[in-house]
Amino acid sequence: MAVHVAVVDPLPMFRQGVAAVLSAAGHDVETPADVVAWVRHGQRTVVLLTLAREPDWELLRRLRDAGDRHAVIALIGEEEPAALGVRAIQAGARSVLPREVTPRALSRTVEATFDGQSVMPSEVATALATGARGMPVPRTLSPRQLSWLRQLSEGATVAQLARRAGYSERAMFRLLQALYREIGASTRIQAIVRAQEEGWLRTLPDFPSNPTRPHG
Repeated sequence: MAVHVAVVDPLPMFRQGVAAVLSAAGHDVETPADVVAWVRHGQRTVVLLTLAREPDWELLRRLRDAGDRHAVIALIGEEEPAALGVRAIQAGARSVLPREVTPRALSRTVEATFDGQSVMPSEVATALATGARGMPVPRTLSPRQLSWLRQLSEGATVAQLARRAGYSERAMFRLLQALYREIGASTRIQAIVRAQEEGWLRTLPDFPSNPTRPHG
């Protein structure tokens, strides 16, 4: 079964490697610059989309809203696969795969997804089945903490947050670790996923740096 596939990934070498693997399996593969326009051509397609930064998640939501003639396979990293996989399915992906997937598993997943099935790691399926949501929404998060979460989701580093907030990098790291614990997360990725799921990243104000903050 030949499937029309689009590959969306920030690394040209990865795109070319995936295209070569799927082409060798008999599929028709493209790497369109505008994948949303590409899926609107009308034919049934599969999109392989790597989810690495927040703009990738926004693209997933745009693909979800672009019609029902295509299916998205989300490619995720090894860190926090259950949380990322659940978020991907909820945002519109039909299947989820680790980015380090084998060529055989990739080809089989493309065919199964095109055929209307959902393929995902067992931990993602378990999380979806149990409906795990984590801790209740804390009531003590400040607007500044919410702003930090938003900036992290946009790719800001700890050093950048520290500079903007007027803290030393070490102090900023400690503050973020405390924030993660408060919302039931242990890593940056978990914190971003939880913030996105709860809608905490919407229309948050920016908080300028405060040079009167203590350093250390």
